[in-house]
Amino acid sequence: MSSQLSGVLTALATPFTADGGIDEAGLRALVDRSIDAGVDGVVACGSTGEFAALRPDERRLVVETVVEHTAGRVPVVAQTGATSTAEAIENSLHAQNCGADVLMLIAPYYEPLSMSETIGYFRAVADAVERPVMLYNYPSATGVNLDAGIVGKLAREVENIRYIKDSSGDMEQATQLIHRHREHITTIIGSDSLILAALTEGAPAVMAGTANLVPREIVAVQRAVAAGDFATARAGWNRIYPLIDAILSAPFVPAVKAALDILGLPVGTARRPTADLTPASLASIQETINGLQLQEAYVQDATAR
Repeated sequence: MSSQLSGVLTALATPFTADGGIDEAGLRALVDRSIDAGVDGVVACGSTGEFAALRPDERRLVVETVVEHTAGRVPVVAQTGATSTAEAIENSLHAQNCGADVLMLIAPYYEPLSMSETIGYFRAVADAVERPVMLYNYPSATGVNLDAGIVGKLAREVENIRYIKDSSGDMEQATQLIHRHREHITTIIGSDSLILAALTEGAPAVMAGTANLVPREIVAVQRAVAAGDFATARAGWNRIYPLIDAILSAPFVPAVKAALDILGLPVGTARRPTADLTPASLASIQETINGLQLQEAYVQDATAR
């Protein structure tokens, strides 16, 4: 599939088996849950997918499984960035050959690079592949912020840099990306708490880890905004925001995985050294889900299928 990304994209969690391996059946179930709910794309090996805790062969397996099981129903984005240019190119070529539609590149992490080094990395990887490339701006993890001016310059100069996922949490920066550079690059907001704000501001798409949990509800918010029905969008957002807030108030990946377990879709725990949630955080998420009656809705959906 080759199409312009828009709407809601789920940053898929990576399910693990009891012995710590990749749970392929669980991963397929997550893909189906999102697609059945109407999302417009799925993302393999993003931050919610714990890519940094996966071995190279596991990253390849996750991408292969998601592409194969999605089977063209929606576009697949594969996060292929790494700490070295050579590894990022290798990951990107593998994902491209598997059939991923878009390659998402996080900047090298651990040792913050200069902006010149970071730009050189993006250019080198983009030049090595034919698929559209999505820059992944996550400064709290990489130590480097890709501001609107830098992103716009790269998009104008490198033909296949077509998207930016901005997870800076900076709405002013997001607004600049949306309004100043929309003719050159598609801005996708990756901060779950900014979903409604970003869509209202005109972001063509959002990418959310919480879409593993409430995909239908986030899609409904996006569709309402797209239709100009802001009252319905606000009402839908007000309903699900308490859960999104509860997830964001806890360590994110363990919270998403714990919530999926509560909803009846066990995906294992986060890879160590990341710890499980505290009892207090788990109880808060359980209480919020109970209040939204999400467990009952998921059970009904599963029964209907």
